[in-house]
Amino acid sequence: MSDLNYSELLIKLFDKLKNNFKHRYFIALSGPPASGKSTISEKLVNDLTFKGYNSSILQMDGFHYDNQILKQKSLLLKKGAPETFDVMGFLNFLSRLQNEDEVAIPIFDRSIELSRSSAVIISKETRVIIVEGNYILLKTHPWSELNKFFNTTIMISTKHEILERRLIERWKSFNIPEEEIKQKVFENDLPNGVNVYKNSILADYNLLN
Repeated sequence: MSDLNYSELLIKLFDKLKNNFKHRYFIALSGPPASGKSTISEKLVNDLTFKGYNSSILQMDGFHYDNQILKQKSLLLKKGAPETFDVMGFLNFLSRLQNEDEVAIPIFDRSIELSRSSAVIISKETRVIIVEGNYILLKTHPWSELNKFFNTTIMISTKHEILERRLIERWKSFNIPEEEIKQKVFENDLPNGVNVYKNSILADYNLLN
């Protein structure tokens, strides 16, 4: 696995894509909560599209179980952990994107902390799909079934103290109590990040961020 900065990664991706003749090319972008997946995936879409590789994003977070389901399963406090996602639904959408020209996909709306179904259209012209999410490279079933769709895999590497700071800042923006922020960061988000680094497959590239 190569350690790269963003510019170096982009060069590697351009080199792979120029030799790609597949219907669609799938790039997996994984990393812990607050490692910068959303920002980097948006940047990749812009840079790849600018070079002529029309790109879109498929978010793992779009497959969050609804809060009502999490309550029924007593998982609301663990929202964001691997078991709080519809992995089989995620797999189904990857299969559809591999085989269908146009697919309406869900997204995660962070302003309301909920998924919205059929919120974005992936068009026939889209050649590259950036699949982004914490657990998309996990070795454990059923997450491990995702890997067969990926042409290139990337893990974002971020120092623990940077993740902690970003997560605290993120939850403060929701104006929730200090104790709730601590619970979310230290009992959920950071342990989930440890799980990502310890239990994911070795990615093709390690992106320093």
